[in-house]
Amino acid sequence: MLTQDLQRMVVTALLALGASLLAGLPAHATDFGVIGPVHDIREQHGIEMILRKLQKKKDSGEIARWEEDTKKRAIESVRNPTPVAGLGPTQRARTFYFDPTGTVQQNIVDHQGNILFPAGYKKNPLEVFSLSKHLLFFDARDPDQVKFAGELITHYQGRVKPILVGGSYMDLMRQWKRRVYYDQLGVLTTRFGIRNVPALVSQEGLRLRIDELRVKG
Repeated sequence: MLTQDLQRMVVTALLALGASLLAGLPAHATDFGVIGPVHDIREQHGIEMILRKLQKKKDSGEIARWEEDTKKRAIESVRNPTPVAGLGPTQRARTFYFDPTGTVQQNIVDHQGNILFPAGYKKNPLEVFSLSKHLLFFDARDPDQVKFAGELITHYQGRVKPILVGGSYMDLMRQWKRRVYYDQLGVLTTRFGIRNVPALVSQEGLRLRIDELRVKG
């Protein structure tokens, strides 16, 4: 390893060498001639380019067509949501039960860190509140199921929450003059294990009774 004195000597020598090389350079610029045409370097601003393209699309009517198409698709998706996959009309009636008891996966604590419910704690929500209405799942694309659903609602004096798995809930709300729900992505039917519709969910004690009902056309 170089000593500090030797390091300083090497740095001094390099600086001197650099100075001598610079001193030997000419003090004026040299004309090497013209190799090719020279142009100013101008880079198009990205935002300006995007705005110009958008203006062209607007002038051609492309944006207006896209907006109209998007609006139509949005309206259609609201009026006719994607049907729940894997469900069919009940061919053979069956009755089964569902236990809604849930298990806490991790400790639930309050704002001070005190454990309110430890992991592994089990609770049945029906111990806290009751199912005030029957849940009726059916496909509004099937006229027989719609008629049957209407009869059930009348039978239970309106204490039924209609939930569609297919068809237009908006059209049915206008027809029935009452709120109609939709099982988006089949969350509830999957949770309850429903495979066929119409299906009626009712409370029996601390369990849910599920009847897949056969409709006679």
